[in-house]
Amino acid sequence: MFPIQLKCESARRGTVGLAALVAVASVIAGCGTDSSGDSANGGDRTTIVVTYSVLGSLVSDAVGDNADVVVLIPNGSDPHEWEPSAKDIERLNNADLIVRNGLDLEGGVLDVLNLAQEDGVPTFVASDHITVRLVGEGEGLPTGDPDQEVGAQDPHLWMDPLTLKDAMVALGPVLVAQGIDATEGIAAVVAGLEELDGEVTDILAAVPVANRKLVTGHESLGYFAARYGFQLVGAIIPGLTTQAGVSAEALARLTEAIDAQQVKAIFTEIGTPTQVAEAIAEETGVKVVDLASHNLPDDGTYSSFLLGNARKVAAALA
Repeated sequence: MFPIQLKCESARRGTVGLAALVAVASVIAGCGTDSSGDSANGGDRTTIVVTYSVLGSLVSDAVGDNADVVVLIPNGSDPHEWEPSAKDIERLNNADLIVRNGLDLEGGVLDVLNLAQEDGVPTFVASDHITVRLVGEGEGLPTGDPDQEVGAQDPHLWMDPLTLKDAMVALGPVLVAQGIDATEGIAAVVAGLEELDGEVTDILAAVPVANRKLVTGHESLGYFAARYGFQLVGAIIPGLTTQAGVSAEALARLTEAIDAQQVKAIFTEIGTPTQVAEAIAEETGVKVVDLASHNLPDDGTYSSFLLGNARKVAAALA
């Protein structure tokens, strides 16, 4: 399911500020382009820039050979923290279409994305077309940041294939408006997501109800938990981004919750402070399991991504 080949650029982090990068990108754009074959680089082919790899895989499946799909944030990078180079800004400004997650997921790129949209680059925001999950009572711990409190909007929509399905259905007409023949591609992706949901449900059936309790690196599995019947006990970083703070008091309360609710595993991910996770695991006697919650596996497919995470959860909690 979902075979793809993506063009991912290496992360290039600089010490210059956003304003300087935008200025440099403007100079680059005005000096001419290369002839690599896509319209973001001066060619005739339609270029879609997708902000992160998981969403990019589905967009690539939908458009096939009818457009070039470029993933902005390199696979394996933390989308909450990654920052663009001048070349990345140029790529966004020259795109025929930008596909982004929304809900402030792409923390280090938000200003650049907003500027590109304001300048007229067509933009599709996936989270505008789904039922957004809100942080509920008892999930995580208060952080003092209103964006992380009860009622905050959860950006991790790709952890539920049926939520992604809603976004992909909405993307179809947008692609057609760009002159991309993606009707059959979208239909195939939607069918694949429905099938994938069934496969994940079957895998997780091995986990007893009493064991369906999740402790994660940050609050990243909310959509997964809601879809497949798990309880969110807490997170090492008690917030929706890895940029939220960690306090000794919050960690002490998390440790108590793990003991009291007999949680079996801590699921770490990109951005999780490893030493903190290991210390809590040693104190509580639970295992530490690393999840690829934000990056695709070697085959570059969303199906392998979600099935792999489901199998790890099932193996750790069954």
